[in-house]
Amino acid sequence: MKKTHIILLIAVAAVIAGLLTMMKDLSTYDTIASARKKEGRFVHLITRLDKSAPVVYDPVKDPNYLSFHALDSLGGRTRVVYLNAKPTDFERSDRIVMKGRMNGEIFECNEIVLKCPSKYKDDPNGQMKAYDSASMKSREETAPQVQP
Repeated sequence: MKKTHIILLIAVAAVIAGLLTMMKDLSTYDTIASARKKEGRFVHLITRLDKSAPVVYDPVKDPNYLSFHALDSLGGRTRVVYLNAKPTDFERSDRIVMKGRMNGEIFECNEIVLKCPSKYKDDPNGQMKAYDSASMKSREETAPQVQP
């Protein structure tokens, strides 16, 4: 066998190994009901905080324990346990993307990504202020006119 063939085979094996490594990061978003069917398997959930249930977080007692209830877009509800510090502005978040596993009726979350409400804030005189997160200064922009 020629050296070029051996190098080509090694290169192909390296590409296949790289693709297999990346494929474990590729996943779709599940609902709470489908995550229950996949108990023990790693899933992604897009939910929102259930504000009718209490958020359990006591940084003095245990700063690495957060428990709350989450709702998905289909009305599914589950208790979530996150063994890490509570993310900043957790209660103000619009959506919560969670990565983890279902264990019975509890979602054991490994990672939380918060999807914040729009960065645009309404101004009383029909303007929208866009806040530049780097400088924390606002600039005026004309709000789009929406016809009912």
